[in-house]
Amino acid sequence: MYQSSKSVELLARWREGDQDALQALIPLVYKELHALAHRHLRAERPGHTLQSTALVHEVYLRLVGQGPAQTENRAHFIAVAARLMRQILVDYARNRRAAKRGPERKVELNETLDLPERKSVDVVALDDALNELSRRDEQQVRIVELRFFGGLTLEETAEVVGVSTATVKRDWNVAKAWLTREVQRGASGRNSPVAES
Repeated sequence: MYQSSKSVELLARWREGDQDALQALIPLVYKELHALAHRHLRAERPGHTLQSTALVHEVYLRLVGQGPAQTENRAHFIAVAARLMRQILVDYARNRRAAKRGPERKVELNETLDLPERKSVDVVALDDALNELSRRDEQQVRIVELRFFGGLTLEETAEVVGVSTATVKRDWNVAKAWLTREVQRGASGRNSPVAES
């Protein structure tokens, strides 16, 4: 599923600067990108103005604008797209917060991260916690992005990161626990996830 010869060829051409290759690649991965966008937006507040199709289109525009990414395979490309979706949603939440100074957009951290209690989490607080985690362990952040935002399996994540499945599983569990604690601290107002080091 994640490795088709056509998508590998198009990714290689795009890495070399062929923008037409990106345009040809998008239809091959569109269904996955749309499902990924739908999953992200399903956890958002009701009545959200962004829709799955618009989020995918925004990802495409950012990919075109930033130029070729060093993607090694289809799974890695999906991971890059997932990271862009995260950035788009966080930018949207920050802009909305600045404009309204009111309720913030929420994501269901528990649903995808399989945490024991169901609790809504501010997407900005989650992003802040991930940024803080990146100062401590960049690999764990990459694994969270691939698993949580990219929807990759443990095995696919291990392939993209270049480590064993056991390492991915361990880092995934540690990162989930750390992020849950940090986001809950931020939500309770006791500590900001970014302020702690």
